[in-house]
Amino acid sequence: MSAEQSEPAMDRDQVTGSKLGITAVVMTAALMAMIDITIVNVALSDIRASFGTPIDQIGWVSTGYMMANIVVIPMTGWLQRRFGYRRYFAASVLLFSAASALCGLAWSLPSLVVFRALQGLGGGAIIPTAQSILFARYPRKEHGMAAALFGLGAITGPLLGPTIGGYLIEWSSWHWIFMVNVPVGLLAAFMALKFVEQPGFTPPSRAEAKVDVFGIGLLATGMASLQYVLEEGNREGWFESRLITTLAAVAAVALVTFVVHELETERPVVDLRVFKNLSYSAGTGLNFLTGFALFSGSYMFSLFAGSVIRYSALDIGKVFLVAGTASVVVMPLMGRIAPRVDGRLLLVIGVLVVSASQFVASGLTAAAGFWDLVTPNMIRSFGLGFIFIPVSIVALSDLPAAERGNATGLFNLTRELGGSLGTALMGMLVSDDIKRFGSHLSEHVTLFDAPVQEQLRQIAGGAGALTYQRELVAESILKLRVTTQAMVLSFENGFRYTALAMALGLGLILLLKKPAANTAVGGAH
Repeated sequence: MSAEQSEPAMDRDQVTGSKLGITAVVMTAALMAMIDITIVNVALSDIRASFGTPIDQIGWVSTGYMMANIVVIPMTGWLQRRFGYRRYFAASVLLFSAASALCGLAWSLPSLVVFRALQGLGGGAIIPTAQSILFARYPRKEHGMAAALFGLGAITGPLLGPTIGGYLIEWSSWHWIFMVNVPVGLLAAFMALKFVEQPGFTPPSRAEAKVDVFGIGLLATGMASLQYVLEEGNREGWFESRLITTLAAVAAVALVTFVVHELETERPVVDLRVFKNLSYSAGTGLNFLTGFALFSGSYMFSLFAGSVIRYSALDIGKVFLVAGTASVVVMPLMGRIAPRVDGRLLLVIGVLVVSASQFVASGLTAAAGFWDLVTPNMIRSFGLGFIFIPVSIVALSDLPAAERGNATGLFNLTRELGGSLGTALMGMLVSDDIKRFGSHLSEHVTLFDAPVQEQLRQIAGGAGALTYQRELVAESILKLRVTTQAMVLSFENGFRYTALAMALGLGLILLLKKPAANTAVGGAH
């Protein structure tokens, strides 16, 4: 496509207004949505107690949000073109705020899940739209720093969530992890309407305004079903469950039909033809692996710290908060370096460092202290700083400007899918390994074994001496030690699998083209 052909699209997407005001509003709204991805995790126990919910159902509080999130993200590019940045962004923030208030007022688990889904529709639209606005406002030569600012929020938001949630619950109740969004969201919506201007925007008319209802229906059905399978499959025993089997089939049929339909229709809601670009496809694959490592690594670490080290939710949040300082240093630096250096070199460094961080995490034991827990997470945070900005630039640099809105929606979706798949897969592997290692260790711990008898005598003479059933106490403590060691070994395997998965990104980097100078990368995060 020639520069002359792409110029009208660029004028139509041009954003004007106060740069400082726009930066403040998009960062405020995006950070609010990013924090909400993880803030609810520390409140699940309190919510379960409040509603008397069985432990195997409380996951719906997170699942409902993610299902809505993953449906709206790929449609964001089309919705931006349909309604314009200003109206779509403000409406998304208001929907998120209203849904947050309803979540805080929820009277049962089903009502909370429904309101969380509404919140997910708003949150899923806020993040990519906020960055699209940011890049549409900043001059091309400043896109590196704009990407750094937004990438910093993308990394620190999920890290801050557990810490903020822990303090809010400690000071008040779980309701406030939702209610706190209301004043922030209302302020952000007001600021968006005041500062964001898109003078060249004109609503589409006639054929351009036609809605691909069939495509949207297929996408919503397929993605929601797939998300449910990924989130609940391990809990339901995967294909031993009739529901999981049915939804997996629904997801497969709906998504295959969606792909065929989108490739054939004249005005698709999601233009999949962009994957013909090899560099974009490779960058999107690397983004998928980044999401896999980021979310599955955080998930396993939180489980390890809570179940093995016995850390509270607030203490786990503090570990992530301290570890996240590495990103605060690296991201602004990447904003200056990325436009000047071959992004593929930075990506190699990032992939190697993130992989190394998971190998370091695999060495954690039940005796790990605070800084032992911080170290692998800080290394990972440092490595991610070398990936977030360069992968966006390299993946999108070879695309015409008119295709980037649609391409960035798909680009963002892959990280969410990588995170969902990684969390589900690692949850299943760790769970299975705990049983396997537990059985293996138990076979070697018998009352006829001399070292076992010695440990039982030591425990009975220590903790057991404080009770009337010292032998029973000794056996219980020894059994707990076996279970703990089985957990340590299972997490060790899980972290190593994550490291190997991330290392696969080195192969994808070989397929990336060197980005053009001063490439605009709006929309990716």
